[in-house]
Amino acid sequence: MTSRLTRRQRRRISQGIQYAVFVAVLVWIGVLADWDRLQNQFAQKDLASELFPAIITTALRNTVVYTVSGFVFGLVLGLVVALMRLSSVAPYRWVASVYIEIFRGLPALLIFIFVGVAVPLAFPGTEIPGGTYGKVALGLGLVAAAYMAETIRAGIQAVPKGQMEAARSLGFSHARAMVSVIIPQAFRIVIPPLTNELVLLFKDSSLVLFLGVTLQERELTKFGRDLASQTANSTPILVAGLCYLLVTVPLSFVVRRLEARADKAR
Repeated sequence: MTSRLTRRQRRRISQGIQYAVFVAVLVWIGVLADWDRLQNQFAQKDLASELFPAIITTALRNTVVYTVSGFVFGLVLGLVVALMRLSSVAPYRWVASVYIEIFRGLPALLIFIFVGVAVPLAFPGTEIPGGTYGKVALGLGLVAAAYMAETIRAGIQAVPKGQMEAARSLGFSHARAMVSVIIPQAFRIVIPPLTNELVLLFKDSSLVLFLGVTLQERELTKFGRDLASQTANSTPILVAGLCYLLVTVPLSFVVRRLEARADKAR
């Protein structure tokens, strides 16, 4: 009479089945896919080499500039909104709550259309400083600030209350205690999610194409689409995607390391 399988044995059998299914799916895809057509449409080496160095010096550079400017604007605005959300003044809390709900609920595309179309109509003759770069920073920043505000607020509330009490006992005003003691500790707590927000902004910068940009203002997605249309080949889109991964994969690795360090510190 055979003995019953142990829990470890059942787990190993289950893992073996899952690995077998995974390998079977890969083999099935490899057999059915038309690799010659894929290579011809997405991996033309000669066409890919022609994209350099413009895809780096123009497209990737613009993408990084758009992302950083939007992140900085969003971080500053997000901090202000987070402090308003925690304020003892009710109107400040209401305004912050409405802002967060609206800009977290609307698609980023609609925010870009609003910045590019509605703002010039609402304020005739008014130019957003920085031209396209300013519009992108405003569009990305408005979206990012709504998420960052909640992240920063959670970080501030995660700081032990004794820190504020200790600062006040040393003669600090509430505002000075927030700036010198609470907010620095809060930012150390929320660095991982803020870095993750930077990764999301890097990808959202592709929405710049809806603002109408010049050849020198194109980011990676616009650059890839334009060249794909000109050459009737998708290789530029694939190369643009690889350029995104060139930045997002290391950033994602940094996020995981920061989260691991934060967990170890706790």
